[in-house]
Amino acid sequence: MNKKRRMFVRMVTASLVRRRSRMIVALLAIIVGATILSGLGMIYFDVPRQMSAQFRSYGANIIFTPSDDGYIDKDSLEKGISCFSKEQLEGYTPYRYENTSIHNIPVTLAGTDFSGVLKTSPYWHINGSMPSSDGEALIGAKAAEKLGISVGDSISAQNSFEVTDETDLTGIPDYEIYTDPETGEKYCDHMLELKAAGILETGGSEEEYIYVTLADIQSLTLSDRGYDIVEVSVAAMQDELKDYLKQVGEKTPDISARLVKRVTASESTVLTKLEALVLIVTIVVLALTMICVATTMTAVIAERRKEIGLRKALGAQNSSIMAEFLSEGLVLGGVGGIAGSLLGFVFADIVSMNVFSSPITFRPLLLPITIAASVIVTGLACMIPIKSAVEVDPALVLKGE
Repeated sequence: MNKKRRMFVRMVTASLVRRRSRMIVALLAIIVGATILSGLGMIYFDVPRQMSAQFRSYGANIIFTPSDDGYIDKDSLEKGISCFSKEQLEGYTPYRYENTSIHNIPVTLAGTDFSGVLKTSPYWHINGSMPSSDGEALIGAKAAEKLGISVGDSISAQNSFEVTDETDLTGIPDYEIYTDPETGEKYCDHMLELKAAGILETGGSEEEYIYVTLADIQSLTLSDRGYDIVEVSVAAMQDELKDYLKQVGEKTPDISARLVKRVTASESTVLTKLEALVLIVTIVVLALTMICVATTMTAVIAERRKEIGLRKALGAQNSSIMAEFLSEGLVLGGVGGIAGSLLGFVFADIVSMNVFSSPITFRPLLLPITIAASVIVTGLACMIPIKSAVEVDPALVLKGE
């Protein structure tokens, strides 16, 4: 570094140190602005992930149904599920519905995978426990009230089906065959013994069903047919979900996939409003930072009018005066940007823990962006005060006017 540059650095440093009270005010304003900018930036980019996780607690966001009057078989389901990213797929739950009777009262039995239910329907409130094995049932609150069932009660589900010479009844422990007197056709009454493990309360139509394992419903009906509906929970935004639906339609034409609009539309609306709020707050904070820095630099230049006049009288160029004041501002912007970038992560993490109860994802790319934004904002804020500095008339200033 030559003498001229060393002198320039000493002048800038000395100016910052001598007027440290004013510079600290400007530096604090920059740090606050950079902190909010960095924090909101991290929140902005991480909120979709956080919001998606929160909305998954409201249930699945994709539904599979058969394209025709048939059912969804296991092979088609596996092909459809393979279209989703493993990182974004939260879980899926198949359902198979069968009409049956309990205590001679008609009810609907729903066969499902209870391990999948925990992922796609975490909002389910269960009095008792979730069925953990075959032979246990989860009774919907309305069905329990209609049948007079409580947790721990034993119930018998009855299913009737036509019997032919080819019907294999091997392995059915409890059944009765009778003949229809009008048609002469034989029917089999098959009983399935179940224990009520829990009572389900959701406030929705789920309370009307009795849920059992897929193995139990297969045993009751002697049929291994496919599924009536499959609920899928995917941690993705609406545009990504639509792309997934397109892939499912192309890969498995016998599956009709659609979005659960009450979930996806609400998620999209909330995110859009939140993004707009973050943008508005960021603009306001940057504007206030510019005003604070510009006010501070104006006061500094007003104090140094005689110094500026003397330098110009001794032959200093306007460019050198501009460079000195601009360098002071840029130094403040750089230091404030670095401090604000780090504090921004702390700020974002605190907000995330209080709102979403999960830590924020650190994004290193936001650090240079925040520092660059702080330097640019500070530089722009210094332009008006610097313009007044180069317009100082040495003759008037040195005369004391």
